[in-house]
Amino acid sequence: RKRQRYVEKDGKCNVQHGNVRETYRYLTDIFTTLVDLKWRFSLLVFILAYAVTWLFFGLIWWFIAYCRGDLEHLEDHAWTPCVNNLNGFVSAFLFSIETETTIGYGHRVITDKCPEGIVLLLLQAILGSMVNAFMVGCMFVKISQPNKRAETLVFSSHAVVSLRDDRLCLMFRVGDLRDSHIVEASIRAKLIKSKQTQEGEFIPLDQTDLSVGFETGDDRLFLVSPLVISHEIDERSPFWDVSRHQLEKDDFEIVVILEGMVEATGMTCQARSSYLADEVLWGHRFAPLLSLEEGFYEVDYGGFHHTMPVPTPACSARQLAAAAARRDAHLYWSIPSRLDQP
Repeated sequence: RKRQRYVEKDGKCNVQHGNVRETYRYLTDIFTTLVDLKWRFSLLVFILAYAVTWLFFGLIWWFIAYCRGDLEHLEDHAWTPCVNNLNGFVSAFLFSIETETTIGYGHRVITDKCPEGIVLLLLQAILGSMVNAFMVGCMFVKISQPNKRAETLVFSSHAVVSLRDDRLCLMFRVGDLRDSHIVEASIRAKLIKSKQTQEGEFIPLDQTDLSVGFETGDDRLFLVSPLVISHEIDERSPFWDVSRHQLEKDDFEIVVILEGMVEATGMTCQARSSYLADEVLWGHRFAPLLSLEEGFYEVDYGGFHHTMPVPTPACSARQLAAAAARRDAHLYWSIPSRLDQP
């Protein structure tokens, strides 16, 4: 049975929140809620925010003119209306748009004989500025989100297990397709696997850290050319007792997370990918991509996902370490001591 992914290859998390009863929490953080909406809903809210305020204040301007009797003295030049040349709801609506957007065509203008109109004018100017700041801010943040920057951060389609300096390592490759770099880039890896505790508690999708150089600082990347990220399988690794045969039957997912700041905007960007058990190739190594040309290095991204088989023991890292210890002990005792030589 094919395992359901926790994180898709493109970084999308396969988790849906159901039976959320405290939906009012979304309204308490309305700014983030609007930013997180899909574009079609964001544009709909953007249009409605302005249209509703224009209609609302247009209705109030018409109501003031109606209550003052301005609509009944349209032809009376001796009458001083609240707003000159306001002769109906349509003109009141247009005056509302002119007031809130500060267009000011000059045909319709408020007079100084209307104190309630002056108060409404101040109120609409203040509220209009708040609506502009809020909606333009939402659109700016949504447009400048670095989500699309992650599309040019690529991960290898497979992870590999092979020897590095006589130690079994789990490796995958990352690369940046743009010339502008990711500043302060860092990499993390998580093992997603269900487990059962000694007390009988079943923990679905338990998360375990895979060390990719946090102690040594190797998790801080200078991502100018593609890099091979290595997780050394030692006694602290969850793959310490996993052999090639066990790996083929195991059920797990490795989630990798690349974070950093976009050089052009300074905003934080995150790219994610994952590897299932059948996407981890035992006994393979990534093909080289970098070549030296005249005056520069060239990266051939055509072979970014290519791997090649290499001789790799099929035993686990524990068995390999034990065999290496026995071999070293045998070599130690087989060399005669110089003190015993005549």
